[in-house]
Amino acid sequence: MPTQILSAKPVVLPAPQRGDDLQVRISAPATGRDLPVIVFAHGFGQAMDSYDPLVDFWAANGFVVVQPTFLDSATLGLTPADPRYPEIWRTRVADLERVIDDLDPILAAIPGLAGRVDRERLAVAGHSWGGQSAGMLLGARVAGEGEDATDKRVKAGVLLATTGVGGADLTPFARDNFPFMSPDFTQLNTPTLVVAGDHDQSQLSTRGPDWFTDVYALSPGAESLLTVFGGEHSLGGIHGYRAADTTDESPERVDLIRRASWAFLRKALEIDATDWQNITAAPGPAGSIVAK
Repeated sequence: MPTQILSAKPVVLPAPQRGDDLQVRISAPATGRDLPVIVFAHGFGQAMDSYDPLVDFWAANGFVVVQPTFLDSATLGLTPADPRYPEIWRTRVADLERVIDDLDPILAAIPGLAGRVDRERLAVAGHSWGGQSAGMLLGARVAGEGEDATDKRVKAGVLLATTGVGGADLTPFARDNFPFMSPDFTQLNTPTLVVAGDHDQSQLSTRGPDWFTDVYALSPGAESLLTVFGGEHSLGGIHGYRAADTTDESPERVDLIRRASWAFLRKALEIDATDWQNITAAPGPAGSIVAK
């Protein structure tokens, strides 16, 4: 019998200095105790109600998932003319920190949930730009900025289709318009699973799909790499069921990603390593998993 999920949105956190209040969705299993938490960072233009294929699975299998809506979300309609736009990459990180700081009032949106959560078992995850945002809490930095946003409360991470190093690896357009796309992964020490598609050819990079594996190659904390065969930037459609903009829709790819990410986090958060051992031994035809 399927596990019932409870969800509440929007949970509104006042943020006058941000220009728009921070809106959050929270999802959780209806039963269970000592539930770990995932704070999820969406990709460009998405919102708190995106990524149901991942969120539904994680919540149905014992995780509380918290999803903020960032200022770049299409639901808010900001344009590059907005004075906040150049600093959205910083605001995203601040939003994730705000969610962690205010976890108690967010949990209170679902009656009885607060007493069922293990706040010490906290992870972050993110897709695309969200991978950069979440990665900064894991220890990654923007080269040349010197900002350390590492959050010791975060014990593990999952970075999905996260962009690689900048400099000569960026197209001229990316260098001119996205100066923050110059990550430094050398101080990312938190246990992390990296997920990349082997057909993910970015229009922002002069390199091939291996660009999205840089965080695995260059960070000491990225323990494992899940390569999704045939996966493009949506990794089979992780951002929505039957999303019209999914170029590589594949339930098999999505299923591998959600099972592997769930199993990795259970291992990294010291809940149970059995499922991770099983899936690394036999990931199936949709992808491969390697470890350092």
